[in-house]
Amino acid sequence: MEEKKNMSAPLLLIVEDEAAIRELVAFVCEAEGFRTARAASIAEAKAAFAAERPDLVLLDRMLPDCSGLEWLRELRASPATASIPVIVLTARGDEADRVAGLDAGADDYVVKPFLPRELTARVRAVLRRRDGPVRVEGGSRGRAEDAENVIVCGPLRMNESRFEATADGVPLKLSVKEFKLLALFASKPGRVFSRANLLDAVWQSAFVDERTVDVHMLRLRKALAGTAAEDIIETVRGVGYRCRDFAKHSAGEA
Repeated sequence: MEEKKNMSAPLLLIVEDEAAIRELVAFVCEAEGFRTARAASIAEAKAAFAAERPDLVLLDRMLPDCSGLEWLRELRASPATASIPVIVLTARGDEADRVAGLDAGADDYVVKPFLPRELTARVRAVLRRRDGPVRVEGGSRGRAEDAENVIVCGPLRMNESRFEATADGVPLKLSVKEFKLLALFASKPGRVFSRANLLDAVWQSAFVDERTVDVHMLRLRKALAGTAAEDIIETVRGVGYRCRDFAKHSAGEA
């Protein structure tokens, strides 16, 4: 008799055009108690989304109808799908490829050939933190509006629930990691974060090195350039980064 699937188990969408790898990944994940849906192309992946929203996507980079990273950017650009965790699963393992995948919005990056237990461990790690966005502490420094998880810091206003950020009312275009970094800084103005602190808070992965932080900080600053929040992030030489403490600056000017 066929074993009943646990419909409360997380649903993983496996987007992989090589049937053998797709079935292997599905077998490994189902053996760990996950449900799976499978797609051999982006078109099939979109159809799978329409049928049932997945809890996590395992995404190949090279697909027949569209680049996996291109579709990942589309997912991150839409408020409806921006928060869905994505792990890129690919044979391309150079540092530049890893950075490109993470910069496109991947939550993790797994290189083929992979160890089955490592893959499922990473899936569980990403799922554990998917419902754990940066939490905001109240107070006059990084003011929080609890109803919608809104962070207000100087000219910056960030709505975590809607994945929206503005500087003096002007929308900011941020990737997922850029958004999380900026939210972390803005929620704790004045606090200095080392690269290790940022890796723990935003990436929470032992498989990402500190150079990744510098790449994303550079991109975050480019995204803020020319806006009212252009100078909100400060570098503390030899230590790390912090957000300007507007409350402290205002008190000093008074």
